Amino acid sequence: MDRRSFLISTAVAGAGMAFRAHAETAENAPRFDAPSFRTGNARWQAAYDKALDVLAANVQTMPYVSKPVLIEGAVYQGIWQECGPHEALVYRKFRPDVARNSHMTFFELQRADGQLPANNKLAETGFGQIQMVVPIAATAWELARATGDGALLEAAYRACSAWDGWLMRYRNTRGTGLVEGFCTYDTGHDNSPRWAGMPNQCPNKDARTHHPIATLPRLCPDLSATVFGGRQALAEMARALGKTADADRWAEQAEHIRGLILTKLYVPEDAAFYDLDAKGDFVRVRSDILSRVCGEHVPDQALFDTLWTRQLHNPKAFWAPFPLTSVAMDDPAFVGSFPANSWGGATQALTALRAGRWFDHYGRSAEFTEMMDQWCDALQRDMTFRQQMNPHTGAFTHEEAPGYSPAALVMVDYSWRLVGVCEEADGLHWNVRPGHAAAQDARLSMRTDGGRTAAMVYGAGGADLTLDGAPMARISGGSARLVTDAQGIPRHLVGIDPRPQTISLRLAGRKPRSLTLRANEQVSL
Repeated sequence: MDRRSFLISTAVAGAGMAFRAHAETAENAPRFDAPSFRTGNARWQAAYDKALDVLAANVQTMPYVSKPVLIEGAVYQGIWQECGPHEALVYRKFRPDVARNSHMTFFELQRADGQLPANNKLAETGFGQIQMVVPIAATAWELARATGDGALLEAAYRACSAWDGWLMRYRNTRGTGLVEGFCTYDTGHDNSPRWAGMPNQCPNKDARTHHPIATLPRLCPDLSATVFGGRQALAEMARALGKTADADRWAEQAEHIRGLILTKLYVPEDAAFYDLDAKGDFVRVRSDILSRVCGEHVPDQALFDTLWTRQLHNPKAFWAPFPLTSVAMDDPAFVGSFPANSWGGATQALTALRAGRWFDHYGRSAEFTEMMDQWCDALQRDMTFRQQMNPHTGAFTHEEAPGYSPAALVMVDYSWRLVGVCEEADGLHWNVRPGHAAAQDARLSMRTDGGRTAAMVYGAGGADLTLDGAPMARISGGSARLVTDAQGIPRHLVGIDPRPQTISLRLAGRKPRSLTLRANEQVSL
C-alpha cells in the first residue's frame, strides 16, 4: 500500500471502514462470485435469467474510456450521469469492475472547469445539459464504502467537489442558492408537460447558457435535491478522508439547500414541489419531482406522510395499478395516450429502480411489496425489458426498443428485495416470504462485502438463513424481514406485507418465538 492509501486507511479506521488502493490490469482484473438466485418457479427464473442476459449484453466500452461500463441499452447507446452510475451500483454484485468504471468514466471526462459530462455515447460525449437525478457523489460514496476502494474515494471526492462548484457558478444565476434548470434534458424529463414549450437542450450544447426565454431559468426542486444528496455524500467522504472541517462545511451547505427547497419550492395546499420560473410563477405540474425529492430524503417523516397520503399512494394521483406514474393521473397535464419515451404519464423503469432509495427509508416496505410484485408480473408477461409501461394495464410500450438496462435491473433487484438477502449500509436484510411465487423451492446465495456467504433456502413453509454455512435463523409461517449486522447478529424484524403476518422465528442460540407483525411494524430483537 502506498503512503496515500495508508493515510486514507488510517483516517477511516476509527469509523470501522478500511480503504485500500485500487490496481487493475488485464492480468489482475477483479475476481468475484456473482450472486446465485435459483427458484422452482420456471416463469420467474426465466425472467430473472433473461434480465441478466440483457445486462451482460449492455456491458460495453464507450469512446474515450478504455474500460467497459453498463450502458442504458435499447436505443440509448451510452451512459448518462442521471442514471448510469446508480444502475451500475445496483449491478455491482455481478460486475464490481463495471460499477467502478461507470463512475470513473465521468470523473475522467470531467472538464478543467469542473463540469461533468451529461453522458458518454457512441456518438459523442455530451456537455449540452446537466442531466442529473441520483447524485453521482452518493453512488460513488456507496460504492467506495462498500468495496473499501481508497482510490475511488479520492477521485470521487475531488471530482464531485469541483462539480458542485461548477453548478454554483453556472446554475445559480439568480443567486438563490438553488439549482436552476435551463432545458428539458437537464432533468431527463423527455416529453413531459413539466417542460412544455421549452427547448430540449442548451444553445450550442453549452450547459452554461440558456435560451433567451422570459421564464428561464427555473429553480428546480429535483436538481436542487440532487445537490443536497451529493453534499451529504461529500460530507461523508470528507470524514472518511480525515477532512473534518470540509465535512462540517459540506453538511452545513447540504442543510442550507434543503431548507431552501422546502421553503421556496414546496406548495402546501397542493402537497407538491414545483419549478419556480424566472417570472416568479410555479410550473404547476405534479410530476415525479416528488419521488426524486424523496429519493434524496429531503422531506422529513411528517412531510413525507403528507406527500404519501395525498400524492404518492393516492390511487387518483401516482399510485396506479402499476406504480408510479410520471405525472399524477388527476393532473390536467397527464398524458394518457402513453407515447414512446413519455415522462408525461407512463410508468417508467427508472422510477421503479430508484424506489429502493426511499420506500424503506420512510417506512413503507409493505407497500413497496405491492409495487415490486406488480412490476415483476408485468416484466414476466412481456420479457422484452423496455423503458415504460401503461400504468393501468402493465403493458410495455412496444414502439420502444427492447433490452433496456433499468428494466432488467428492476427484475433482478426486486427479486432479491422480495425473497432474498440484500446488503445495505446498516447490515444484511433477509427478506423472507414463504408463500411468494419466487420463493418456490428457492436456493439463494450472495457473497457479502466482508467476504462471507449469506444464503437462504426455502422449504416446508419457511426459509433457513445461513452465514458461511452456519445456521443463523429460520423464519416460517409468514413474511418478515430480519435485519442483522454484517456478522449476522439480529437487530430487528420488519413487517413487509400489507396484511398482518404471524411468523415463527428461530434464532441460533435462542428459544423459538411466535409473533405477529403488522405492515411496516418494526420489532427490536
